Amino acid sequence: MRQRIVILGAGTGGTLVANRLRRLYPEDAAEIVVVDQDDEHVYQPGLLFVPFGLAEPGEIVRPRRRQLHRGIVFRQTPIDRVDLGAEQVHLEDGTVLGYDVLVVATGSVLLPQETEGLTGLGWMDTVFTFYSPQGAAALHGALERFEGGRLVVNVVDMPIKCPVAPLEFAFLADWYFRRRGIRDRVELIYVTPLDAAFTKPVAARTLSGLLAEKGIELVTEFNTGSVEGSAGRLISYDEREVGFDLAVVVPLHGGAEYVGRSPGLGDELGFVAVDQHTLQAAAAPNVFAIGDAAGVPTSKAGSVTHFEGEILVDNIGRFLAGRPLDASFDGHTNCFIETGFGKALLIDFNYDTEPLPGHYPAAVGLPLLKQSRLNHLGKLMFQWFYWHGLLPGHDIPGVGAAMPIHGKTRPPA
Repeated sequence: MRQRIVILGAGTGGTLVANRLRRLYPEDAAEIVVVDQDDEHVYQPGLLFVPFGLAEPGEIVRPRRRQLHRGIVFRQTPIDRVDLGAEQVHLEDGTVLGYDVLVVATGSVLLPQETEGLTGLGWMDTVFTFYSPQGAAALHGALERFEGGRLVVNVVDMPIKCPVAPLEFAFLADWYFRRRGIRDRVELIYVTPLDAAFTKPVAARTLSGLLAEKGIELVTEFNTGSVEGSAGRLISYDEREVGFDLAVVVPLHGGAEYVGRSPGLGDELGFVAVDQHTLQAAAAPNVFAIGDAAGVPTSKAGSVTHFEGEILVDNIGRFLAGRPLDASFDGHTNCFIETGFGKALLIDFNYDTEPLPGHYPAAVGLPLLKQSRLNHLGKLMFQWFYWHGLLPGHDIPGVGAAMPIHGKTRPPA
């Protein structure tokens, strides 16, 4: 009997899952349908480079349908809701898609309107975000015009896509203004709701040290309640204030809007609760989630989606065959952190192991928690791998879903 697998979202997770499934099942065994509201696939790590003139928006956007293997059906229309009881997806064009398996891969969306004043006076004038192609391009112009003053990088709340990206922005801003010869006229401040520069202690110490070394002030436990763009002020819920001449804000994130219209599918933020090891949704046994849409206790980063994909596709096959699911996803995450001046550092961790020094993926490999030219080149090369390896669903020899232990150095107890 031919099965129908419906995948909501044609971003990183939806695309790589669809392509892996197409290789696993011939067309007469499974119909694979991917739904998205537009045909623009954005290489999101590239957004970081746009404000500094290191990438153009057109270089990081490609058609979604061209990333999907032959034999995959692509439907370009917004999603209205999911009816879990009827096992149906209702699209805004009136189409109703029944499914045997549903994969939620619609990522996370920016919710700047949820922060008082953020999109008011000053929005896209003195207050910007680089988390969208439009915002990144507008910020590029603002940075070119900026001749000095206080630049604040502010994370409103967690979780966010690529949690290290705001830190990278601060590091690159230091490099950018030094290159322009005006760093002595720019005060850089990094404002975060966390109690440190990062969520994991060992990495937080390294990253805090880098901020201090570069003369970037760190303000912690700042929960942004409102933004006054015209007055140049961030105001926290406990009434602390941080002034700015130019603010780069990472807004609150939530799940896709249709999740809130689908009873039982998501949590209060619109993310889909899943078993953190199998990625099967709590809502129904034939529903799975991947990437930023999944409510798992790890970073919302592209590498997580890559590592999840291998196990998720296997579990879809196991579910359809009536076999027990593989509960081996360990929350594996790795991120290149651009630090400026042609260097980057790399972190690798999972649910139970924080980022540690050493090398990845083995004792001989890329240095961890250490700035190097090699890591910077790795970050740049990842864009080619993203389009030609990750999205097509290829395996990487020697790099699997499980976090490698070899090569890491644990600190003394």
